[in-house]
Amino acid sequence: MQIKNLLIYVLLFTSLLSCSKSGNFVLSGKVNGLRKGVIYLQKVEDTILVNLDSVVVDGDPEFELYADLKEPQVVYLTLEKVDASDFDDRILIFAEPGEMTLNTSLKNFQSQAAITGSENQLKLDEYNKVLRRFNDENLNLIKKSFEVRKEDHEDSIIFYDEKIQNLIKRRYLYTVNFAMNNKTYEIAPYLAVTEIFDANVKYLDTIYKSLEPKIRKSKYGKVLKDYIKERKNTDLNQQTMTKTISETDSIED
Repeated sequence: MQIKNLLIYVLLFTSLLSCSKSGNFVLSGKVNGLRKGVIYLQKVEDTILVNLDSVVVDGDPEFELYADLKEPQVVYLTLEKVDASDFDDRILIFAEPGEMTLNTSLKNFQSQAAITGSENQLKLDEYNKVLRRFNDENLNLIKKSFEVRKEDHEDSIIFYDEKIQNLIKRRYLYTVNFAMNNKTYEIAPYLAVTEIFDANVKYLDTIYKSLEPKIRKSKYGKVLKDYIKERKNTDLNQQTMTKTISETDSIED
């Protein structure tokens, strides 16, 4: 009887814990084919992934995760599988306070993920769809460049090198235009600091100046502002150093 009562108390306690989950952000969904594992809701904090919530899957592939989000931001759904896999799966989500859904499969955890409930996520999906075409074209050019290098065809090598550089410029310009056309969404500064962080600082500055005041004050708006300031300071220091070296060389001559 004592063991039975203990089990009842454990079940009641577990039930109370699950019912006490709360937050202004709820992510629910299903991982088809998943029987056992742990699903985590995570975010990056000081360059480290931290857990916001988690759920143990034991037979039922459906899940519900909670968190408190001050504003739209990127979070991750991470699957820790109970199998022989050497790595776990992770899906990037542009979350917004409210309710979102994510449905996918165990077999194609990342590629088959269907996410709804976030305007920023819709914009991210739209951006990634075009970006995949850029990536496919880039891989094709790299393959052809590799082939002509083996045959040592100098003119062809130069041709494909220029094609690859032009493609990179097109991708950068596409990202700049996409961010400026979506200046009312948090995804605009996010793409600037994650996709084209090494672009000419004038492009980053152009994106920042186009942002709506609310977006400038957002998490990624502040990150972009600080990054632009850092880049400008670095560029100024490099120019000063170059000038000093040049003046020193002139004196020695």
